[in-house]
Amino acid sequence: MIHIQKPKSPWEVVQMDWVTALPPSGDRSYNACLVIVYRYRKTPIFLPCHKDDTAMDTALLLWSRAFHPQTDGLSERMIQALGDMIRRFCAHELEFKDSDGFTHDWFTLIPALELANKTSVHSSTGQTPAIETSCKKSINDAFEYAKQKWDKSHKVPDFKVGELVSVSTLNFNNIKGPKKLKDYCVGPFVIVAFMEPMQFKWKNPTTLTVPPVEQSEDRKIKKVIKERRLRGKNQREYLVRYRNPVHEDEWLEESEIPDSDKLLRRFRPGRRPQA
Repeated sequence: MIHIQKPKSPWEVVQMDWVTALPPSGDRSYNACLVIVYRYRKTPIFLPCHKDDTAMDTALLLWSRAFHPQTDGLSERMIQALGDMIRRFCAHELEFKDSDGFTHDWFTLIPALELANKTSVHSSTGQTPAIETSCKKSINDAFEYAKQKWDKSHKVPDFKVGELVSVSTLNFNNIKGPKKLKDYCVGPFVIVAFMEPMQFKWKNPTTLTVPPVEQSEDRKIKKVIKERRLRGKNQREYLVRYRNPVHEDEWLEESEIPDSDKLLRRFRPGRRPQA
């Protein structure tokens, strides 16, 4: 198992997405908000912007904020939270003032909403996003624990350049003939180089028009098909089926199953993920 990228400094790796379709607000008539979330602290930054901003406009917003922005479910969840806060504290009209003369325009409330989120306890960490140093060691420990659990039940073949290997046809969509009748593997082919620790390049014959790059471990789980309780232990194991039919069904603990919440919800529709 290879670790996902670890940040070397705060805000080096973040998630980002946009809230759009907001009413014009502020002196520059902002109609959107860029949501940036620091991946490990769950700390948000809300940046008012315009829905038609160019890549250059967005880059200028991020210039002093982050190095590797990317979009995923974490920022999407933060967008839901921001939308809820805006709806609760802003008027339906574009702008109004209360009896004390305070304007409830969403642009003016962004700093307060950001501060409120940063000082709220996050359900997954049990801490406020403002706490950082105490979380760093726990993050590293979690990386190591996940790697040990994965490596215990998954062995990566020790291939070398020049060896012959068979290549899975699971993702080959341009092989002629019925899909159900195609071979699970083709080859053997000669390994000519390693692209990454888990990826190698093989010599592609002229008769096979597919990219000559293969993952050295292709064990994506398709579904959970059965569960059992271990005798004398308050512990369950689940029989999983891999997408690649070359791999046999295997019993794994929940902690050893990537994306276990989603797979177990499909296996048992009434099951709720544990907090």
